[in-house]
Amino acid sequence: MEHDDLKAAWQALDHRLAQQNRIQFALLRERGMDKARDSLRPLFWGQALQILLGIGMVVLGTACWNRNLHASGYLLAGIVVHLYGVACIALAGITMGLIGGLDYSAPVLKIQKQLTLLRKFYAFGGTAVGLPWWIMWIVVVIAVAGLGSPQPQNGTPPWVWFSLGVGTLGMLATWGAYRWARYSGRERLATWFQETATGASLRKAQARLDEVREFECE
Repeated sequence: MEHDDLKAAWQALDHRLAQQNRIQFALLRERGMDKARDSLRPLFWGQALQILLGIGMVVLGTACWNRNLHASGYLLAGIVVHLYGVACIALAGITMGLIGGLDYSAPVLKIQKQLTLLRKFYAFGGTAVGLPWWIMWIVVVIAVAGLGSPQPQNGTPPWVWFSLGVGTLGMLATWGAYRWARYSGRERLATWFQETATGASLRKAQARLDEVREFECE
């Protein structure tokens, strides 16, 4: 075989290999993006349920404070539950918007940055609505009681003060444990807190993108 023929054959083979690699990467990327999208569906529907919970809280809070305009305790409980419901709706709606805004046709690095923003906001939102639940369940109970015809009482019942005290201590202890783990060099405990706040769906989506990114860099 002449030198020129050998060179042409080698170039043709090299072109086929490059084309095959591009096709293989395109297929792998498509599968990876589909898996990442599928991984986020439970999170999306979880946020939809949080919106329904928020709507229920708004309805409960509004009914409570509207019935007890002259009873300061029930009025305050109704307003707090109402505002908590609005926060649940707003945070879940923004999270769903971030999920829907992920551009799977963009470069992997850009998608990873978008996912990082989603993870940070979801962790913030989860803390904002989850941590106060140490106390909010008591306020919800009071709001439910305010829907009836509560009898005038001399002062707040002792169980309310006791529950509020325990809830406050629990909330502060949870927050303090997270801060302590984060800044005391206990990486495993801090990682556990972060993974718990992030959720399995986001971790799976991140893993799928990491696989595509790793293959892309090879």
